[in-house]
Amino acid sequence: MKEMQNKKTDTYNFMAFLSRLKYINRWSLMKNTETENIAEHSLQVAMIAHILAVIKNKYFNGKVNADRCAILSLYHDANETITGDLPTPIKYFNHEMREVFKNIEDRATDKILSMLPDDMKKTYRDILIQDQNEEWLLVKAADKISAYIKCIEEEKSGNNEFKQAKKTLYSSICKIGLLEVDFFMEKFIPGFYLSLDEFD
Repeated sequence: MKEMQNKKTDTYNFMAFLSRLKYINRWSLMKNTETENIAEHSLQVAMIAHILAVIKNKYFNGKVNADRCAILSLYHDANETITGDLPTPIKYFNHEMREVFKNIEDRATDKILSMLPDDMKKTYRDILIQDQNEEWLLVKAADKISAYIKCIEEEKSGNNEFKQAKKTLYSSICKIGLLEVDFFMEKFIPGFYLSLDEFD
């Protein structure tokens, strides 16, 4: 502690900036019965990605780092502190739009990393920048499942606004082709249709 006090008193805005994820709402073009912010969504994605990894390791001979999946999930939308949550129909409107937005996301990530001490940047670069490995595949699956759960919750509240999104997401999840995802959908999703009093 004394050693740190003797050093130049630099400050870093990384954590304070990311704490603002709670102010960014998802589903901005949809009528919501209850708003969902990025911080809430990221927590749910982390929980789902973690259990997907556990399922993979326990039942399907996987060797995935479940803790790593959770960490990647917590930060998977971090750049939205800068970009906001761009609705899917806009973000994926065409290939050109997707490429432009990918460039914006990359710049946003660089900006966030600039808010860290130099000797911590590599650690968080490895968390913030997506890779096509097994952990990231589970994070992406968990992201879709989280969105699907949101659709179920809105449907339960009598909101038909999410009806088509639910169908589209279900189709997308079925095409992922991971046994652990299929297991989760079969064994864990039904509980989201229950009321609290119906839980065993």
